[in-house]
Amino acid sequence: MTIAAIAESAGVSVPTVSKVINGRSGVAADTRARVEALISQYGYRRPPPVTRSNTMELVFDEIEDMWGLQIIRGVERAARQQRVGVVLTEFGPQRNAIRYWIDDALSRRPDCLVTVAQLDEEQRNQLRARGIPFVVFDPPTELPDDIPFVGATNWAGGRSATRHLIKLGHRRIAMIVGPDQILFCRARLDGYRSALDAAGLPTEPDLIVRAGLTREEGEVAALSLLGRPDRPTAIFASNDLQALGVYQAARAVGLRIPTDLSVVGFDDLPLAPLVDPPLTTVHQPLIEMAVTATELALALSRGERIPQVGVELATTLAVRQSTAPPPR
Repeated sequence: MTIAAIAESAGVSVPTVSKVINGRSGVAADTRARVEALISQYGYRRPPPVTRSNTMELVFDEIEDMWGLQIIRGVERAARQQRVGVVLTEFGPQRNAIRYWIDDALSRRPDCLVTVAQLDEEQRNQLRARGIPFVVFDPPTELPDDIPFVGATNWAGGRSATRHLIKLGHRRIAMIVGPDQILFCRARLDGYRSALDAAGLPTEPDLIVRAGLTREEGEVAALSLLGRPDRPTAIFASNDLQALGVYQAARAVGLRIPTDLSVVGFDDLPLAPLVDPPLTTVHQPLIEMAVTATELALALSRGERIPQVGVELATTLAVRQSTAPPPR
């Protein structure tokens, strides 16, 4: 017999039953008597306290670049400060670990979970049923309102990157956009469009090319843009890996960065200041986001109230040597 079942039988809320069980005030005498009678009738016993495992779980689809390593660094930093161990789970490129992962996680019973991978409703319900709180990192799709998440201001980042190019004098600014089904890719595209609109510049569909979030696909997309007679003078890429593909494409067609073509990325991975020329990019505070997600998940595991379900950390523009005024 659960508290929820007793609450339903008594026609009261779960918190009211909890107050009666724990001997707290704030319950009318007749309501208290009714709830106590049901507790006695059904033989409800308080469940034994759950022993904390002092571990948490970090779940990825696939760890394939420095983006994922930054997240791991942030999670481990926050967990180490609170003396909590981290179990790392990766589904792999074929997602072949997903069918076993949830059972393994439930048997390990971590204190909480931070997931970069997308969990379906059934998996979320299984975690809830076992009392394992979870936080979604940078959700790629819309989530129900009650699911905690940590993300970044992707729309503002897309706008700041495009505004920077406009202020330099660029008017033909292309964008290589990530997959449309990914929420943060759409937000970055909307920021790009907003900056163009605010500057009185049209959004030209032929200057928007979709590609995967990889260096290889960024290069293919950039070659399609740079092969046109009216090629853009600047390209804003949805992430730094795409931007590296733009570098390769520019060199393949004999263009110099930033003399002939300006390039802006997104993420500010550790490689961004190391490439030639150093990449202007939108700094996404991945480590800080991972720290925040971990602290939020651990707070939930301790039964603490959280001030807000969703947290977005600010992006900033890191201006380096890959952008300059357009050629005359």
